[in-house]
Amino acid sequence: MHADKQTAGHLFAERYRAMSSRDARFDGQFITGVHSTGIYCRPSCPAVTPHAKNVSFYRTAAAAHEAGLRACKRCLPDAVPGSPDWNTHDDLASRAMRLITDGVVEREGVPGLAARLGYTTRHLTRVLVSELGAGPLALARAHRAQSARTLLVSTDLSVADVAFASGFSSIRQFNDTIAAVYERTPSQLRATRRAGGLVATPDEPAGDGTAISLRLPARAPFDGAGLLRFLADHAVAGLETGDDDSFERRVRLPHGSATVRLSLDGDAGVRCDATIDRISDVATLVARIRHFLDLDADSAAIDSALAGDPALAPLVSARPGLRLPGSLDAEETLFRTLVGQQISVPAARTVLGRITAELGGDGLFPTAGQIAGSTGVIRGPASRVRTILGAAEAVADGTLSLDVATPVDEFTARLVALPGIGPWTAGYLAMRILGNPDVLLASDLVVLQSAARIGLPSSARDLAARGTRWAPWRSYATLHLWRNRSPIAALPPTIMG
Repeated sequence: MHADKQTAGHLFAERYRAMSSRDARFDGQFITGVHSTGIYCRPSCPAVTPHAKNVSFYRTAAAAHEAGLRACKRCLPDAVPGSPDWNTHDDLASRAMRLITDGVVEREGVPGLAARLGYTTRHLTRVLVSELGAGPLALARAHRAQSARTLLVSTDLSVADVAFASGFSSIRQFNDTIAAVYERTPSQLRATRRAGGLVATPDEPAGDGTAISLRLPARAPFDGAGLLRFLADHAVAGLETGDDDSFERRVRLPHGSATVRLSLDGDAGVRCDATIDRISDVATLVARIRHFLDLDADSAAIDSALAGDPALAPLVSARPGLRLPGSLDAEETLFRTLVGQQISVPAARTVLGRITAELGGDGLFPTAGQIAGSTGVIRGPASRVRTILGAAEAVADGTLSLDVATPVDEFTARLVALPGIGPWTAGYLAMRILGNPDVLLASDLVVLQSAARIGLPSSARDLAARGTRWAPWRSYATLHLWRNRSPIAALPPTIMG
């Protein structure tokens, strides 16, 4: 008990120092509750530093709401990158937050969330209250409120459209939540719109091709240019287009699809221009793009940790803020990876373009069911064709789940249980689909060649041993070693994931 108190005291002191120095690096990583004023703030809030006795720190905005606090009108604590904890950790609370931000509570309710995680509703609620300070309903409510505020101040969608786009089931519930969290009406929040904000007015009725434009903040440093270059170099004809300035494609969503164009918003993050079939999918779309571009990563901490190894320090210095490209569609990422192994990027783009043209539709990559039912479309070595078709059948019949909330060990075990899929493929997919930050592909030939070039061990066993000092950021070390080998940003030239 004494040790627990010491740990809690150390954490409080660390966060209080960060808050007192108004360190923006911690924005989104924790919430500052000021009980003397009844508000909660981001750590970098410019207000006068409150006395320590009046302060509590929370992992989530929902916990601050549960403590009776309201959002600061000055610093807008939800207008920041999200917490990196949900991808960094693989505990139940973090996995639950991945699903909550994806909108699972709105679509399936708390029982559905609990079932996806493999626990009872009661146990899940107990864990979330203990770890995050709020239960699943409160966490989902806070996420809806944050999504609503973003849409109110950055679009001209009607208040009703904002309510349903954010996941609220009724206008009354929406109004009550906004009043409780922000002490303002939706119209008053909209009036706080800052000059220069992105504004989009739907050209068609909501739910049928609604256009929106949003700014998605990223935690600095942010290698956005490297991300766009990678996406452009690996774009598949008929599915994606990209260059140094933008990337565009269609995205499959729970209730329809969206056409999305991503471009850099200076050094602050990404601009997302989208035309979406169903307004209710907006919050899910934003969550998936943030995951896809790794916008919530704590790059300062990652770079500092990796630069502590003298061999990696020059790579980190050359490419600060390197991000881990994620996945917009887990099934698609699986098949792009299986098709693209051991062939060049141009060849993989050709094969994937043909598969998209023959099996896909409406600018979308074919589903696992479409691939499993294909005859003669998947070509190549017989062993690879068997692996691809076997994986497609496993996904289509539910034998293989690619849920982002799956524990990483379980995720990789499910994959390697399939014929033709080994540890390298499973580890790579854990990086891309789960966003797991701590995968070192030490057996990868390109990684080993790059490691040897900068004085690191050149055998898989010795490199894995050296890599223990890079935990929990070994995925980013892998990216640096790949990128040091190839001018194609971030990933090896033989992978089309």
